[in-house]
Amino acid sequence: MSRIIAGAAGGTPLAGVPGNATRPTTDRVKEALFSRLDAYNILTGAHVLDLFAGSGSLGVEAASRGAATVDLVEAADRAAAACKANADVMNKVLGWTCVRVHRTKVETYLSRVPEEVLWDVVLMDPPYPLEDAPLMRIVSALVPHLAEGAIVVVERSSRSGEPDWPPGIERFAEKKYGETRLWYVEPV
Repeated sequence: MSRIIAGAAGGTPLAGVPGNATRPTTDRVKEALFSRLDAYNILTGAHVLDLFAGSGSLGVEAASRGAATVDLVEAADRAAAACKANADVMNKVLGWTCVRVHRTKVETYLSRVPEEVLWDVVLMDPPYPLEDAPLMRIVSALVPHLAEGAIVVVERSSRSGEPDWPPGIERFAEKKYGETRLWYVEPV
C-alpha cells in the first residue's frame, strides 16, 4: 500500500488504482525524488503539476511537504477516482483546497492552460510504453509554463535511453533505481 512519506500528512495511507492499469512509483523512488527536491529547497510554496498522475501519490506528497498548489492530471477513470480520493484526504489534512484533480488527457489539459500559468515543479510519470516523440511534444508544451528555476522530473524505465530533449529545456541530473530512471530537467 502506498502512503504519504513525510510532511503534514506523513504516514497517511493512499488509495491505489484498482487493477494493474498503472505502475505506481515505489516508496523508495518517491523518497529519493523528494529528498532531492527538498535539497533544492523548491517545494515550499511551489506550484506543482503532476502529469499522468495515476493515484496522485507524487502530487499529494508535494502538497504534504509544503507546495502551495498541486494539479493532478489523469485521463483514466479509475486512476482519476483514486486521485480524487487522495486529493480529498490531503485537502482535509491541510484544511483548504491545495490539490485539484483534472480528469482529462495531458495534451488536452496543456492546450487549455492560460499562458500566465507557471509551475515550479512538474512531475511526469507517463506509461513506460509511451514513445519519446509524443512525450517530448508534451515537454515542449510545458516549456512556456515553467517558472524561473523550475524543475521537471520525468520517470521512465531504466531500459529507456535518454530522450532527445526539446529546445528550451536541458537535463541537469539523472538517477537510476532498479527498473526506474528519473530524469531531472530545467528550462534554459
